[in-house]
Amino acid sequence: MIGFWFFMLIIDLLVPCAMIGLGKLFLNKAPKNINSTFGYRTTMSMKNQDTWQFAHKYCGKLWFRFGLILLPLSIIPLLFVLGKEIEITATVGTVTCFVQLVPILGSIIPTEIALRKAFETDGKRKQL
Repeated sequence: MIGFWFFMLIIDLLVPCAMIGLGKLFLNKAPKNINSTFGYRTTMSMKNQDTWQFAHKYCGKLWFRFGLILLPLSIIPLLFVLGKEIEITATVGTVTCFVQLVPILGSIIPTEIALRKAFETDGKRKQL
């Protein structure tokens, strides 16, 4: 039973740790080339190198912060089911995983809003 609890803990810590690591990476060093396999890839972010860098820096900051917040918030629910039946632990761990999707996917909205505030639809920076 405790072995499964540790398994769920590790699974639930993957997302916050990945967000912290990738957030830090994107903040400091976005992928050099615009590509369709790795990085923050949306139509607007891939317009040119300037939008690509901007999107990674902005999204990286969000992911880093959200990851730091999610880290303890992912541990706390599992502490309440320590020593409980496998089904209860599995349910809490699964719900935690799905809740973690909200900030991952939700970070797209503010990043795209920031891109549209800073750039024209053709990817040129707006003049202030």
